[in-house]
Amino acid sequence: MKKSLKIMALALLPLGVFAQVNKCDDVKKSLTTENKDTVAWVHGGMLNLGINQGFIHNWAAGGELAALAVNGLFSGFLIHYNHNVVWTNNLDVSYGLNYVYSNNFVPRKVDDRIDFTSKYGSGVKGEKSLFYTALFNFKSQFTKGFDYSLADWQKKPSSGLFAPAYLTLAAGMEYRKGTVLTLFLSPIAARATYADTQYTKISPQGAFGIPYGKTSVYQFGAYFTGRYSAELTKLITFNTRLDLYANYLAKDTKNSLGVVVKKDNPGNVQVFWDNLITWKATKSLGLTMGCTIAYSNDNPYSQTSIVNNVAVEKNLPGDALGWVQLKQSFTLGLVKKF
Repeated sequence: MKKSLKIMALALLPLGVFAQVNKCDDVKKSLTTENKDTVAWVHGGMLNLGINQGFIHNWAAGGELAALAVNGLFSGFLIHYNHNVVWTNNLDVSYGLNYVYSNNFVPRKVDDRIDFTSKYGSGVKGEKSLFYTALFNFKSQFTKGFDYSLADWQKKPSSGLFAPAYLTLAAGMEYRKGTVLTLFLSPIAARATYADTQYTKISPQGAFGIPYGKTSVYQFGAYFTGRYSAELTKLITFNTRLDLYANYLAKDTKNSLGVVVKKDNPGNVQVFWDNLITWKATKSLGLTMGCTIAYSNDNPYSQTSIVNNVAVEKNLPGDALGWVQLKQSFTLGLVKKF
């Protein structure tokens, strides 16, 4: 009898696992647009891998003889619901390289990003959508960055692995509408920026907001972050994120002579706005379009560069954007949603 029961249990085990998977899928679907009192782990995301190759010979119109571009993007989330307590984790990672014949196929970086956010929230009594929340955010990159307009750019990296690295700790209130919409606001947010002196000594003004020759800088202010994710159609998804940070400690920077070399104040709000649209053409092939806009008083821009102690106009595309940072991408390749 015991042997028969064991055999029946083993036979029913796959059905139990299948039922749990279906249950998770059902829970994930039900939590998309509304908050529910439940205990569950929910995950989702997208992986995109793209390759672009080109070759020409005796082409009358001219062009790059041979080129290869490869890039990858991962965006995912993992959420744990425990009744009125929600622990949310988001990870965005991307990397891209470009190889062309004209520079002997030496790889040039076109994308590099690590962005991780973890939030722990406890529901406000009597409010279904409001949570007391603590937030941790980490931003950085994988490899060295260069200014390719310089003749000896390989000898002068402007950034490196975890340099800069941005850490943010904040406490505040969050409004949640399922996994579709989250709005977090904190009046007490601490931010730290770290980098090696190799990069902060490149310019007399330092780098990434870190003073010349220093390895870190600390800020204290107000922080807002909002995320929105939606399926516009069965094939098209849209994700957007907006971060705003106001540093209460911001003030003008003066040199040893008392001359203001950089103006700043708490009203100089730091902006980070990330947008991603994905169109899934087939089961495994899709098109991804991304656009990221950022602004920070800590990252100035000059339309001139110093060459042999002489100011030379850069004359680069996008000069009119001034201090605004812009990154745009367009990828056709393999897309996996989960």
